[in-house]
This record gives sequence, structure tokens and C-alpha cells, in this order.
Amino acid sequence: MDETARRIRGRLVDMSHRAKTPHLASALSCVDILVAAYWGVLRIDPALPQDPDRDRFILSKGHAATALYATLAQRGFFDPALLDSFAADGSPLAEHPAPRCAPGVELATGSLGHGLPVGLGIALGCRLLHRSYRVFVVMSDGECNEGSVWEAALLAAAHRLDRLCIVIDYNKWQATARSNETMALSPLREKWQAFGWEAVEVDGHDPAALLEAMGGVPHPSGRPRAIVAHTVKGKGVSFMEDDNNWHYRVPTAEEVRRAKEELGLA
Repeated sequence: MDETARRIRGRLVDMSHRAKTPHLASALSCVDILVAAYWGVLRIDPALPQDPDRDRFILSKGHAATALYATLAQRGFFDPALLDSFAADGSPLAEHPAPRCAPGVELATGSLGHGLPVGLGIALGCRLLHRSYRVFVVMSDGECNEGSVWEAALLAAAHRLDRLCIVIDYNKWQATARSNETMALSPLREKWQAFGWEAVEVDGHDPAALLEAMGGVPHPSGRPRAIVAHTVKGKGVSFMEDDNNWHYRVPTAEEVRRAKEELGLA
């Protein structure tokens, strides 16, 4: 999984430079979460992206779309050559995911706070249809500022939607400030637990910890699961790590070279 994550991170740096798009650090922080999900947890078949029994995966933090696109391409959902068109005029791969813009993309996201409510609806549909698929939603920590998130959290707990799981990419930054300076998120795990969820904290860059946490869905408690994954914004590239300038900055050709050298891809 480490090798796959390194290759995806290299792709993200290339895509940001080529398309001159921001949010690179936000994409880098969630790569290990996506790799653990797509290579070790999700019950999916890239050849059957609309299989009605597939697990559903929603990247609610749509500004990190490059991470989802590169993961899907690496996993075999579509030709990786399509990534070269990212954010180009007429490309299906926009800066934020559009509805079914590419095989494997479940939902249009980018307006924060919507991924969990939609995921909740999908999980309710699963129960009504007597199916067994699971729903995983990856959220940003800043997204937990939204009231719609906590309304959905209350409803999911009330209905004991044990096939619903969120993973919070807790990289401690929002657009212009530290997450816990903007809103009082901490203690985040305890908040989700108080809302009736089975909540755990993990190292969001530890594949084994992520696999164990996500693999335990549904949980024997019968409650939805919240995974608070502690991550580093810009993970994998030393001069981008924990530097919020990379929320908006685009790497130069020289910075691409340096980043790929660090990732062992030069």
C-alpha cells in the first residue's frame, strides 16, 4: 500500500502543476485513507462500477478530487491517461467531482457538509432494500463546522445505521487557520461518541490502523462508526507538510521535481 500511495501522491503533484489548480495539500493528506479503502476494505469491482451490491464511497471533501480521481485510475476504474485532462476545458474531471463524471464517482461534492447527509440517505436505502452494502464517507475536519453534519449524525444514531462509516481527515487546518482556532472541534472523537456513534481515533497514515478501523463495519454495537484519522496536510512532501500555504499554492516545475525526488519517483 505504501508504494501505491507514493505513486498516487506523485500523480497529484503532477496534476496540480499541469492544471494550475490549488488544494494539493488537502489531497495529499487523505491519500492513505483512500488507498486503505480501495485496496483493503471496499467490496467493489472496477469492471462493474454500478453493481447494486457495491460498497459506496463518497469523498465529501470534494476539493481533494484529484486524490479520488488518481485512486480510481490506479485501481482500474478508468484509463490513467484521462488524468492528464484534469480541469481542462471539456474534461469530465473537473476541480470538484460532478455527478458520475467518471466510473466510480458516486456523488457530486464540494459544497461541504453534504456528503454525510447523502451517505445517510444511501444507508437508509440499503436497509429498506434489504441489501448488505456499506457506505463510507471521507470528510474534512473543517466540514465538521457545518450544522448539516450534526443533524445527520443525530439521525444516523437514532436509526442505528451500522453500515454507515465516516472517516474524518483531521489534518488540523482549514482554508485560512487552524481548525481548532476556527471552531472548537476538539475533542472530536468524544463529540461523535456523545452523538451516539461508535468512535475511534487512528493515525491516518498507518495502513494497518486504517484497515482495522474501516474493516470493522458494521460494528457489533449496532451503531454507525466515526473514525477520526489524524493526518498531516501535504503529507509525503516535506516542504508542503503542515504548511497551509499549500491549500492555495500551485507547485512550480522545480517544486514538482523536488517533490517527486522525495517520493522516490524522480
